[in-house]
Amino acid sequence: MTTTTHDSRDRRPLPASSPRPTARVLSTIALSMHALLLASLTPSPATAQTDPRVLDIIDEVDRLMRGESSTGRMRMEIDTENWSRSLEMSVWSLGTEYSLIRVESPPREAGSATLKVENEVWNYLPRADRTIKIPPSMMLGSWMGSHFTNDDLVKESRLIEDYDIVISFEGDREGEEVWEFTMTPKPEAPVIWGRIEQQIRKRDRMPLWARYYDEDGTLSRSMTFSDIAVMGGRTVPTRTVIEPADGEERTVVIYLELEFDVGLNEDFFSLRNLRARQ
Repeated sequence: MTTTTHDSRDRRPLPASSPRPTARVLSTIALSMHALLLASLTPSPATAQTDPRVLDIIDEVDRLMRGESSTGRMRMEIDTENWSRSLEMSVWSLGTEYSLIRVESPPREAGSATLKVENEVWNYLPRADRTIKIPPSMMLGSWMGSHFTNDDLVKESRLIEDYDIVISFEGDREGEEVWEFTMTPKPEAPVIWGRIEQQIRKRDRMPLWARYYDEDGTLSRSMTFSDIAVMGGRTVPTRTVIEPADGEERTVVIYLELEFDVGLNEDFFSLRNLRARQ
């Protein structure tokens, strides 16, 4: 993506020499930029270390929040120590394995797009008319300058496979009945987090926050979900805030429109559609 310009949506200019922020790794608990924000954990057989109730809860959240396919529009606001920018995007997803995200504004960024097919990710840069497959060495790089990474787009459906999950708290938090999950990596799992925690509200099965800790047990990242509303006939958090633990930076994602079960199939998620302007 071009990173040297800004328009009236940007709250502070992005200098021509300003680099994108260093990759601050994020691996979300439940919800890809589109698939990451909407695709709940894919249920899989319980292991001896996973509380069986967890899988039932996750399965219910999944059924409540995700259709087979979805499309929508969202705004992503990125604040770093040196610059800010705002992007509006159209998004499409099919399950947790396929997603397409296309920038609509600002005009200089329009047409930039990302395609995810299973574990592979491509970016399209319209100004250079180039399609780039993201190599493994770049998977931890920042996605569109945000606090998401390319790796986040391919890992959101693997948490149950890679982590043992238990209910670490069940009860009242600030007047709300909640569950809190704690996830610890399975032996030999190819993950970077030493622990992940998440809170889900009982009354409507909505995720409220997730926290990510490094191998030393230090908080690295937090994600909060809010502005819960009905969109496309389903109840979803329409605002997600991602914040590193070591600074004042953040990325905010706000859904503007959302529809479910829109009849997409795998053929839609093609390199040809990645390059399309409409």
